[in-house]
Amino acid sequence: MDCGSGLLLLLTRTIRRIEVGQVLLVHTAEPSVPPDLLDWARLAGHSIAGDVKVGPRSWQVSVVRGGAAVSVFTDGPETPVGQRLWLYSNFHCNLSCGYCCAESSPKAAPRLMEVQLAERATAEFTALGGREVMITGGEPFLHPEIGDLVGAVAQHLPVTLLTNAMVMDRGRRREAIERMDRTRVSLQVSLDSAEPALHDSQRGQGSHAKALAGVAFARQLGFTVKIAATLYDDDAGTARDLHDLLDRLDIAPEHRLVRPVAAQGFAEQGQSVGLDTLAPEPTLTADGVWWHPVAVTDPSMRVADDPLPLHTALAVVRDLLAVQDAAHQEGRRHVFRCA
Repeated sequence: MDCGSGLLLLLTRTIRRIEVGQVLLVHTAEPSVPPDLLDWARLAGHSIAGDVKVGPRSWQVSVVRGGAAVSVFTDGPETPVGQRLWLYSNFHCNLSCGYCCAESSPKAAPRLMEVQLAERATAEFTALGGREVMITGGEPFLHPEIGDLVGAVAQHLPVTLLTNAMVMDRGRRREAIERMDRTRVSLQVSLDSAEPALHDSQRGQGSHAKALAGVAFARQLGFTVKIAATLYDDDAGTARDLHDLLDRLDIAPEHRLVRPVAAQGFAEQGQSVGLDTLAPEPTLTADGVWWHPVAVTDPSMRVADDPLPLHTALAVVRDLLAVQDAAHQEGRRHVFRCA
């Protein structure tokens, strides 16, 4: 690894496990790492013990953990760390979108989040000053306990539930959505275009009509419905037609989002994102914490191996942000919004 491919996040995670004054010994075979470590240590309030040791095609750097206070990033257009939390309820889906950042499909392992984990995480997040929770997947309505999971989260904080709106109108899933508190839960529905051709080419034949039917169903039940479109650069010109459709559907402008494809997961092309350009939105799965919801298949974006305690993961994110902000006060060069 090098500092541009996740090493800084790994270092930030690891150095928090030792005490102030103790030493983290870093071995590397990448020649760019030692000088980058000198800068990182200085910016993060640590120090280097002795000289860099040079071996045959390898280097050793001893980093002494410092006790400098870490700032909390709150300025700029991003959502400040600690205000929004993402939960992946599951990873299997009824669709196989070619650009899915989570690599979800009917064949994907479900990786179900337990209701108890979702409740504990949200309770801790609330105590830390959190303001909202986003629940995504996969398709959340395939989670067998989605009603209980959403209810457990919504008792603490307002919830936005991301869905393709195709499987929630029948059986136990309909019972689950009918039980949800309309004052605490809103839905964000994926709709990529005004006409079926583009949406169906990206998400599957007939999915456009089913999504619109799902929007109508949710609004009949009294839910606030938001719309999110995912477009390649070549398709960006269709956004105007989509906004015209949403005008006719009376979807409020502040409840619309048109976002680019991120080069993550299944996507073989799209917008490149990384730690230095991606504003963090901490994301919990059943098996860890990640920097951002579009990056849950990228090992270099993993913040913690365990979902809880949440405050430990948030501290790692803030530590790395403090280094980034010190290195370039203009902030991250891009904000990738998922909601």
